[in-house]
Amino acid sequence: MTGTPLVELRDMQKAFGGIKAVDRVTIDLHPGEVVGVLGHNGAGKSVLMKMLSGAIQRDAGQILVNGQEARINNPRDARDYNIETIYQTLALADNLDAASNLFLGRELVTATGLLDDAQMEAETREIMGRLTPNFRRFSTPVSGLSGGQRQSVAISRAVYFNAKILIMDEPTAALGVEETRMVAELIDELKKQGIGIFLIDHDIHQVKALCDRASVMKNGKLVGTVNVAEASEDDLLAMIILGKMPEHLAA
Repeated sequence: MTGTPLVELRDMQKAFGGIKAVDRVTIDLHPGEVVGVLGHNGAGKSVLMKMLSGAIQRDAGQILVNGQEARINNPRDARDYNIETIYQTLALADNLDAASNLFLGRELVTATGLLDDAQMEAETREIMGRLTPNFRRFSTPVSGLSGGQRQSVAISRAVYFNAKILIMDEPTAALGVEETRMVAELIDELKKQGIGIFLIDHDIHQVKALCDRASVMKNGKLVGTVNVAEASEDDLLAMIILGKMPEHLAA
């Protein structure tokens, strides 16, 4: 990849007690790119991403956004840099519809101070129509939506509030084939809009299907970053299990 990355994580470090959860890890992400962050549970991938999202403060290291050093100490700081996180739980209010979830905590109000339900629904239809044209269930509480539809609400919320960098935590976990395809189409649309995505996962098949590059971690360290098109599933599995780059990818 050429040009200035959307975000660079340089020599990131985090320890809990005497355990180095993230040990001098450097990765980057470019506009319109999906970078998979892979590893077993405890590899450090979630801690690394939580430092970018502001959920955990780093002990050392640098975060650069568009080539400029970013000061991220909490999730609000991250949002100021247009970084949004789509957690596996999606953080949706089950009893509310798509529009109410999209604007939850950031509601639009009329000149008289009342909730502007009509405007919020219109904005929701516009953004979701762009990302998921087949979505129709705008008045249904999200508890009644499928997993893929719930994902589309959460992603639309992030994009509406101007996310440029998305952190997605296992977005296809527990989804069926059709739902997974729907999320893949969503990710493809986000890429076309120049949004960069860090995708936390341990499903090698999904990483091969959705990602451009993969950064593999083991025991808090970065094993390496590879172009997904050049790495087989066996290559990625070997990196996760053995903690070293395959020889033909190490050059």
